[in-house]
Amino acid sequence: MASSVWKGHLTFGLVSFPVRLFSAARGETVSFHLLHKPDHSRIKQITYCQAEDKPVPRTDLVKGYEYEKDHYVIVEDEEIKKVAPKTAKVMEIQEFVKSAQVDPIYLESSYYMAPDEGGEKPYALLFEALKQTEYYGIAKVSMHNREHVVILRPGDKGVVLHTMYFSDEIRAVEEFRTDISQVKEKEIALAKMLIESLADDFKPEKYTDTYRENLQKLIQSKLAGHKIVETPTPHIAPVIDIMEALKKSLAQQKKPPRTAVAVAGEEEQEETPADKPRKRRSQGR
Repeated sequence: MASSVWKGHLTFGLVSFPVRLFSAARGETVSFHLLHKPDHSRIKQITYCQAEDKPVPRTDLVKGYEYEKDHYVIVEDEEIKKVAPKTAKVMEIQEFVKSAQVDPIYLESSYYMAPDEGGEKPYALLFEALKQTEYYGIAKVSMHNREHVVILRPGDKGVVLHTMYFSDEIRAVEEFRTDISQVKEKEIALAKMLIESLADDFKPEKYTDTYRENLQKLIQSKLAGHKIVETPTPHIAPVIDIMEALKKSLAQQKKPPRTAVAVAGEEEQEETPADKPRKRRSQGR
């Protein structure tokens, strides 16, 4: 099993049991190293003292907080541990809220919560109770030198924990307010029909990172000495008549199944005369 990122006790009411947290997801990227251009050798990043104008070893480094310009108070790692709140070891559920009230915009990082030895039964009890009541638990936990407000919710097979953004970290919704007064009922009706025609079950495994895949292909092509194939630049045609664009989109969806991207691409191609013969052949089928 993967190593846990936090270990302690979860409490709600008078119930307390040991749990562990494990990272639920991590981003995957293609990593590049910085090299010296003439000889392609790896470079080193050296810590340098500005006052003495010389490199310093990591053993001579300490943490300092700048309380005014160029003046620092030194804080040792052991001192940081001494002021850690009790939530560094005990996660206490403070309240339960209806799941429908939690806006996903508040969710930050995701973790799987698993029972530690001796905590299996109370963990299962909490999991099943959350499922049946449709409530989420709100708790506090300290990890990575920061105290987090967290949301506990029932996943498919166990409790999932999400760290939560604080309310002052969320951008004001008024900044991105939408004016729906300019939308007509007929346009809404057509848009709903288009949404229904594109509706499907959520299958996250069918989505991939095309950017990462293209980078991997680029690397393999260079290793094999092949020519690099450049990705075509997409042409986005401006939508002048929303009703007409919606009608065309619906018409496309009545033909053999295709993705929304393909539909958008075909609508854009109608703008170029070179594509008109292909359109006539499609209609003749």
